[in-house]
Amino acid sequence: MKAVIQRVSGATLTAEGREVSRIGNGLVVFFCVEREDPEPLCARFADKLAKLRIFEDGAGKMNLSVTDVGGEVLLVSQFTLAADLRHGNRPSFTEAEQPERAKELYLRTADLLRDRGIPTQLGIFGADMTVSQHNAGPVTVIWEER
Repeated sequence: MKAVIQRVSGATLTAEGREVSRIGNGLVVFFCVEREDPEPLCARFADKLAKLRIFEDGAGKMNLSVTDVGGEVLLVSQFTLAADLRHGNRPSFTEAEQPERAKELYLRTADLLRDRGIPTQLGIFGADMTVSQHNAGPVTVIWEER
């Protein structure tokens, strides 16, 4: 699994000409399931995201999590994070999981985030989407685990 995690003061996601999701203060998470990622990795990711200290405390130090600040998550499935750029100029996506299983693990991860008390919004799996966000900081981190 891979994720690009961005701290935001707000974000909206549109698809097919309509707004699908909106969050305030929190995290936009572009999320990718790769081939043969085990299901238990969803829980590990949800735990990491719930506890990731990338929000500033009163002293201006990144010491608070999305849970601590009462933030939200916009979880966006993005298979293109599995791109292999080692050969040629066209990305290869052979490391991306098959859509049915990827969707299952994506939805499972969203449920696990909600179970941890984090309001979680989603995109539409497999759709062409537009994300508008107001990055805060900006703070962007990349998480990857196999």
